[in-house]
Amino acid sequence: MKTFKLHCIRHGITQANLDGTYAGGGLDVPLCAQGVEELQNLQQKYTYPVVPVVFSSPMQRALQTAELLFPHVAEKIVVEDLRENIFGEFEGRKVEELLGDERFAQWLNPESGFVPEGGESGKAFAARTANALYAIMEYMIKNEIPEAACVTHGGVIMSMLSQKGLPQQPPKNWMVKNGCGFTVQTSAAMLMRDGSVELVQTLPNSR
Repeated sequence: MKTFKLHCIRHGITQANLDGTYAGGGLDVPLCAQGVEELQNLQQKYTYPVVPVVFSSPMQRALQTAELLFPHVAEKIVVEDLRENIFGEFEGRKVEELLGDERFAQWLNPESGFVPEGGESGKAFAARTANALYAIMEYMIKNEIPEAACVTHGGVIMSMLSQKGLPQQPPKNWMVKNGCGFTVQTSAAMLMRDGSVELVQTLPNSR
């Protein structure tokens, strides 16, 4: 059975990460100097996969990470649906400030159905990320690309793989640090059956 591997990697650190500021799909922040340095350190210490194609979120932090980790890959494809969840009114606000906001508490409860003003519902985000994973794997299969990388956001990776990853695990088990991620694989039969992918390993690999 022919399989196709996708290396899902979270972007490097931003100043918003360091400041504890909510930066989702509505706040396009770049990598900070520390984020660039830490990615370079990871490259020196570990091995990232050699791939012919890189799929990326359209946001600066992901595009910059893709360039740093895969500088020699000419084919970089921007996938709009790899954008982070849009936090709406919570964008740009610090977590410590939001902890006292009742609407924020509602939003964190998936059963509430609450959507922040200008934000994206959990249901819509889940559907978008699952569709993105399917579209990428379908593209790889149709174009006979055996291996590719996907540079995106922590929330996107967690959403995609908690829905479609095997073995099935709760979302918290799919959380990753900046510059790290998971390698997953699928086959044409698996993708057609239920859109699932199976976990191969964590990233990056030790030399």
